[in-house]
Amino acid sequence: MTNRVIRVTILDDHQSIIDGYVYRLNSVPDLEVVATIRYGEELGPTLAANPTNVLLLDINVPTSVENPNPYPVLHDIPSLLQKFPNLNILVISMYAERGLIRAVMEAGASGYVLKDDHAMLKDLGNVVQSIANEGIYFSQKAHQLMLSQKTTPSGERLSPRQLEALSLCAAYPDWTSADLAQKMAVSNSTVRNLLSGAYLRLGVHSRPAAIARARQQGLITPDPPFRME
Repeated sequence: MTNRVIRVTILDDHQSIIDGYVYRLNSVPDLEVVATIRYGEELGPTLAANPTNVLLLDINVPTSVENPNPYPVLHDIPSLLQKFPNLNILVISMYAERGLIRAVMEAGASGYVLKDDHAMLKDLGNVVQSIANEGIYFSQKAHQLMLSQKTTPSGERLSPRQLEALSLCAAYPDWTSADLAQKMAVSNSTVRNLLSGAYLRLGVHSRPAAIARARQQGLITPDPPFRME
């Protein structure tokens, strides 16, 4: 029986990190890195042009060259999985926030690995093979956070759809409700209901305040620090 080649795409905004992943994966038989990208809006076109089994996904990269806001990962993960049914997503992030980990997994990711998990990085090829075969994988700390029973902040009771809407608001702060509705393929009234419900649960009264509170509680991708390239 011939083993299939597992095709991998990498999204990360630091070239040195991309180079490290490529170096480790290229040494593993039956793994092929087919694309590397640095901006969130490149994901859809890249995956369409390069059929992919496993996407290594940094969740805090700029949306585009022109838009430095973190791309709306909580919207993009379910959208990508619907469009590319053979795709599996492994998040590799520096952010160890329970709410964000849960939201990413509920959106459809197959694992969450922390960038300081050096043992995982040394074994990245085997992790990717496991994810490609419909397995799941967590860094130990991420797994512990997922299972944590500490008091739940009000924001963690937001629905996946509310978090998706806030993720889009953070990525595109100038968009109107009509713009959001078109992106989410719902009605304008649905967007308004999602956001108003999120405001109530977060205890705020505006979109900027909701984004800030969600970031404070670790529910959506945080605002990135100044980037040195």
